[in-house]
Amino acid sequence: MVSGISNATHTQPVAQPTSAPAQKPAQSKPQSAPGGDSVQLSSAAQAMLAALQESRETPAQTSKEASQGDRQAQRLLASRAAAKPSAK
Repeated sequence: MVSGISNATHTQPVAQPTSAPAQKPAQSKPQSAPGGDSVQLSSAAQAMLAALQESRETPAQTSKEASQGDRQAQRLLASRAAAKPSAK
């Protein structure tokens, strides 16, 4: 049989007094969180991410980018045009 604990006491952490005045940190650049991981995407993953972002664009935005010389937008427009059934 399981019963709950009814007389548990919780203690609050107490800050230790310091004898020295507050010191400036030795490093001037911001520190990252301890144990923080960094991620670097491979070129293939970057290409997949870019393709995903391109596919979420509106057709008007893709056309605008393609007219400004964006090669990926041009390829996307070409593939969309090829996927449409031609009228005969």
